[in-house]
Amino acid sequence: MEHAELNGRIDALSVGAPEDELTLRRLKKQRLTLRDQIARLEMANDPDEPA
Repeated sequence: MEHAELNGRIDALSVGAPEDELTLRRLKKQRLTLRDQIARLEMANDPDEPA
C-alpha cells in the first residue's frame, strides 16, 4: 500500500516541471528503500532448497 502511495506522489510531482526537486528526490529514495525491503522479505520467505 505504501509503495503505491509513493508512486502516486512521485507521478504527481513529476508531471510538469517539478517545483520541488528535493522532495522528488527524497520520495524516489524512499521508494527505492521500500523496494529493497520488499525484496529482502521475499528472499527471507523463500526456502533455500526446493522441497
